[in-house]
Amino acid sequence: MKILLVEDDQSIADGIIRKIRNTGIEVEHSSTIQSARIAATDQNVGLLILDLGLPDGDGLSFLSDLRRQSIDFPVMVLTARDEPKAVVLGLDSGADDYLVKPFDMDELIARVRALLRRKMGRTAPIIHYQNLALDPASIQAYVEEKPVSLLLSHFRLLQYLLESQGQVKTKQQIIDALYRWDKEIEENTIEVYVSQLRKKLWPELIKTIRGVGYLIPKLHSTHHINPPHNSH
Repeated sequence: MKILLVEDDQSIADGIIRKIRNTGIEVEHSSTIQSARIAATDQNVGLLILDLGLPDGDGLSFLSDLRRQSIDFPVMVLTARDEPKAVVLGLDSGADDYLVKPFDMDELIARVRALLRRKMGRTAPIIHYQNLALDPASIQAYVEEKPVSLLLSHFRLLQYLLESQGQVKTKQQIIDALYRWDKEIEENTIEVYVSQLRKKLWPELIKTIRGVGYLIPKLHSTHHINPPHNSH
């Protein structure tokens, strides 16, 4: 999954891209509606961050077009238009959230995470494996009911291997399934991700099948459970 950012101010775009990529999420940037129309058809786009004042048209018209085409990924609107009528118009046009410029980057990230949780939580159950629980809706892992912070790229790799228990996955299979949109992801990147997951969780969780790939062994009894209660 990746985020599509449509923003014509390069300095603002650079800041957003840097901040989001630091969380482990990939971003594709368009500066015009014309290029955004093409990018929005990519099935890997999971969220759109949309500026309204674009050089070749109005962002709300573009958003309305997307919704008429039944493109339903979450949309966060960024704009300098802070009048109540403008906010209402943006939400009525199909936006899921609305952030007025200038904005705090940490608030942007928090809202992005909230929209992604909402999107991922529609159908994803909790995955339980030994003392590990994975909650796709909140993008949160727990070990012995204690939360473990994971980058989204690491979380998705762990989820993929857990959902493929007992199956050896090659590095290329992992790249094709999870990161094919990211040209910077190579096979040695997957090795790094696996190593970091082992350190965050426990070393024996992910097995290396030499010369082939990676495996999480299938348990005799696996099931889905409700999320662990977190007192914090």
